[in-house]
Amino acid sequence: MNLSAVIIGYVWPEPNSSAAGQNMLSIIKSMCSAGHKVTFLTAATDSEHKTDLESLGVDSREITLNCSSFDSLIEDLAPDIVVFDRYMTEEQFSWRVKACCPNALRVLNTEDLHSLRQARHNAVKMHGDAKLADLNTELAQREIAAILRSDITLVISKHEMQLLTEHYQVPRSQLFYYPLPTDKSVPESPSFTDRAHFVHIGNFRHAPNWDAVLQLKQFIWPAIRQALPDAQLHIYGAYPPKKATQLHNEKQGFIVKGWAKSVDDVMQNARVLLAPLRFGAGVKGKFLDAMRFATPSITTWIGAEGIADDNSWPGAVCGADIDQAKTIDEFAKHAVALYNNEEIWAAASQKAVECVALFSQQKDALPLEPYLTNVIGSIAQHRQGLFLQSLLWHQTLTASKYMSQWIEAKNKKPKPIAS
Repeated sequence: MNLSAVIIGYVWPEPNSSAAGQNMLSIIKSMCSAGHKVTFLTAATDSEHKTDLESLGVDSREITLNCSSFDSLIEDLAPDIVVFDRYMTEEQFSWRVKACCPNALRVLNTEDLHSLRQARHNAVKMHGDAKLADLNTELAQREIAAILRSDITLVISKHEMQLLTEHYQVPRSQLFYYPLPTDKSVPESPSFTDRAHFVHIGNFRHAPNWDAVLQLKQFIWPAIRQALPDAQLHIYGAYPPKKATQLHNEKQGFIVKGWAKSVDDVMQNARVLLAPLRFGAGVKGKFLDAMRFATPSITTWIGAEGIADDNSWPGAVCGADIDQAKTIDEFAKHAVALYNNEEIWAAASQKAVECVALFSQQKDALPLEPYLTNVIGSIAQHRQGLFLQSLLWHQTLTASKYMSQWIEAKNKKPKPIAS
């Protein structure tokens, strides 16, 4: 069944910049492969690094926030499916979609739980421990409300699926597990002796990644460098700010490379990936990229979450209290062993291959597009069982709608007074 799908992006898809970009491109390709007519809408500024949507047969248009021009556009497109990229986009546009296209299936793509990431960040700043995060914040209320208002929500992490169903009591029928794609074919990976250097990679605009770079610079890398005086750490990531490039120091072996032209080249030529993440959410694409090329990695429970447990991790999972001497020593010990000992490295490398294979098998019963098509075929019945959805759409609980209308009215220029 060929359908019309509209995707409202928070940003333009940049698969070479972040896991979120890879995730969005995967959704787009899934719908295109099913023969659907796909239109991508966004209010974001243009990006030179965005994927070529036209080559995929996707029409793209810019839209304006808090403007009723969207209403006529969505009515003309008459979509069967509307995907909101992150909860902020759902807040801004879902009420307009509901009013103009009431029968359209409304799908929220979380990317990761933003409220969880922010709560962990706050916990690290206040207590030094992400495990002390407050899960019942105002931001969590907003994000869970967006999930409950939607017909289906795409969740990228098994951990977050469990959190949503057990802690927030979101009905399982409203959730669909949609992990990052790992099916990209790779050539045979280089051997231990053909690889060199440690590597870290991550979009600098993403707070957990920038924090990890600082932890490496201040604590982890000096300890590793003391044991391996000739080793280098190469730091890659999209949108490096000046404060990041200023950390570059060749004498210390701390090499800030910036944008990676090819993540595949970076991962298959590195010997070990270092990612001391103190906070974050979702699933981190850097580890799946490393595993595809059998590259061992050292991270924290934050980095491993949603992919594998500590025992099956291809490398090592250390504590998240990076500024503590015990954790620094732990990181350095594992880093030196993986870098110097071919036998230890080979065992971790084999674990990487096994780990990504197991991760690839963790999927919902149906692929995404057939699942959404099935729900569309019984949309009334699906919504009938979602009492909390109807509750949140009650007129007394639609503050975002009225706020948007107020902003639109405020932004309208007054007509000139006739002389």
